[in-house]
Amino acid sequence: MMFDLAFIWAALIAFAVLAYVILDGFDLGIGILFPMFPNRHDRDVMTNSIAPVWDGNETWLVLGGGGLMAVFPLAYATVLPALYMPIILMLLGLIFRGVAFEFRWRTKRGSIWWDGGFFVGSTVAAFMQGVALGALVQGIKVVDRAYAGGWWDWLTPFSVVTGLAVVVGYALLGATWLNLKTTGDLQARCRKLSMVAGVGTLLLIGTVSLWTPFIDRVYFDRWFGWPTAFFSALVPLLVAICALALWHGLTHDKHLQPFLAALGLFVLSFVGIGISFYPYIVPGSLTIWEAAAPESSLAFLLVGALVLIPTILAYTGYAYWVFRGKIDPEEGYH
Repeated sequence: MMFDLAFIWAALIAFAVLAYVILDGFDLGIGILFPMFPNRHDRDVMTNSIAPVWDGNETWLVLGGGGLMAVFPLAYATVLPALYMPIILMLLGLIFRGVAFEFRWRTKRGSIWWDGGFFVGSTVAAFMQGVALGALVQGIKVVDRAYAGGWWDWLTPFSVVTGLAVVVGYALLGATWLNLKTTGDLQARCRKLSMVAGVGTLLLIGTVSLWTPFIDRVYFDRWFGWPTAFFSALVPLLVAICALALWHGLTHDKHLQPFLAALGLFVLSFVGIGISFYPYIVPGSLTIWEAAAPESSLAFLLVGALVLIPTILAYTGYAYWVFRGKIDPEEGYH
C-alpha cells in the first residue's frame, strides 16, 4: 500500500499514550501531593482545579489500550499476561481514586478517609504505570508468539525505580499545575514543592537513562550507534534547557512556564523510550509489523480514528479553554 498503516497506527497509539501521560499525569500528581496539604480547604481548591477535566483526561488511556487490542492484537495478547498484576492494580487505583474524588464532597466527617483513598489510588496508579513501563523496557520473554515468563517477572529493581520515577514526575506535574491554577499561600507552597519534585525527577530520569543502555545490548547499540547517537548527545542539552526553564519559572514567579518545562521533561523521556523501542512494539520480541492486524483491518479502523481523534482533541481543547485561568478559592465543586 501507499501508506505504512502499521507504522501510522503505532504513531497514533504512541500519541494517545503520551497525551494520557501529560494530561492525566498532573491530576494523578495532585492526589499524590494530598498529604502535603492537610487543610480541607486547600484540598478542595486542589480538586476544583482538575474537576472539569480529569474525567476527559482518561479518555486517552481507553483509546491507547483499546487501540492496542484492535490494531496490534498479538502485542496485546503478549503484554497483558506479562503485566496482569501491575495493570490490575493500576485500574483498581484509578477506580478507587475516582470514587474517592466524588465521595469526598458528600461528607465532611468522613472526608479524611476519602482523601486518603484519593491519595492511595493516585499513588498506586502512578507507581504501577511506571512499573509496567520498566517491565516493558527490560523485555518480555516470548516463545512461539506467546508470553513464556513467570508471574513475578515484572517486579525487579529497575521496574521499582521506574515506578518511583513516574510517581515523583507526576508529583512535579501536579505541583506545577497548581502553581499555574492557584494563588496566595497555596501557590507559594506548590512552588516550593515543584522545586523538590523537580530535583527528584531529574535525578530519577538520569538514573533510569544511565541504567537502560546496560539492560540490553540492543539499547546500547541504539543509543550509541549512528544516527541515534546524535539524539543521545542532544538529550542532555534539551533536558538541561527544560530544567533551567523550570528553575527560572519557579524563582521568577512565572505561572505557565514551570508547567510547560515539566511537560517538556516528560516528552523528552517519552521520545527517548520510543527511540529505544523502535521498531519493536514488544521490545526484543515483536516488531510493529509482526504484531499488526491485517491491512484491511488497519485501514478500516483508521477511518474511525481520523474522526475520533480530532473530536477528542477538539472537546479537550475546548474544556481547557473554558476553564482557563485561576481557581476561585470560594467556588464549590459542581
